[in-house]
Amino acid sequence: MKTLNRKLEEELHQNIVSIVSLGGGCIGNANKVTVKDGTNYFVKQYLNSKIHFAEANGLNELKRTNTIRIPEVIKVNKDFLILEFIESASKSKNFSNKFGRQFAEMHKTHNPKFGYVEDNFIGSTTQKNLPESDSWTDFYFQNRILFQYKLVEKNGYANSELKSGISYLGQNIDKILNGSEEPPTLLHGDLWGGNYITDEQGNPCLIDPAVYFGHREADLAMTKLFGGFDSVFYQAYNEAYPLKDGWKYRENIYKLYHILNHLNLFGSGYLSQALSLINSYR
Repeated sequence: MKTLNRKLEEELHQNIVSIVSLGGGCIGNANKVTVKDGTNYFVKQYLNSKIHFAEANGLNELKRTNTIRIPEVIKVNKDFLILEFIESASKSKNFSNKFGRQFAEMHKTHNPKFGYVEDNFIGSTTQKNLPESDSWTDFYFQNRILFQYKLVEKNGYANSELKSGISYLGQNIDKILNGSEEPPTLLHGDLWGGNYITDEQGNPCLIDPAVYFGHREADLAMTKLFGGFDSVFYQAYNEAYPLKDGWKYRENIYKLYHILNHLNLFGSGYLSQALSLINSYR
């Protein structure tokens, strides 16, 4: 069996000088790999090799917008994902303003339908992007909320209150999202404080996407869940691409998708938060 070093050397056509572990999470590992000519690479290895391809496709999709820094995909196969290594500097003076405006520009990339050409992943959970849909409310409820809820049931975390709440949302989602209609927008899909870095000049760079074409309010709602974004970011975004009235009211239903996913990934500690988000509409 070939070692990681050997496989990497064959892909990069250079001898490896060093491999330094950068840690990782519960679904994979990351390493800084330096080759003989001094070039550094960021190498990711997921337990589920399908994530290598899904992440590479997502990064390339975002990169095609030419709006915000995205790491270049060097190589991808079942063994690893090789990306350019970005040396992070301190945030530039106008970091949040630039980030907000660039993110808004990225959101001006549209598609005829909601969804994506393939299913991908949100963490280690499958993110259901197919079939694509003309209706955002149908797509969001079926492919995001209901899909996650069925996993919650399967994992044994559902109770009668959650079941009732999901049923209520299904009956009322058209009313909740009424007035927010927009064309399908390219989303990062999983933007929290840990999924952006700074580049060599201290400018924003997006990493670890879960892309699909959806409603941009869903992307922004995710940024509110775990912190990491200041008021300048949101002000700059809204100046560049103003949100429709009522966006704050709709925030919780978009947060719910990610909280249900956390319930599935990390357990019952997220149940009360999921119920609170649902009950904000009752």
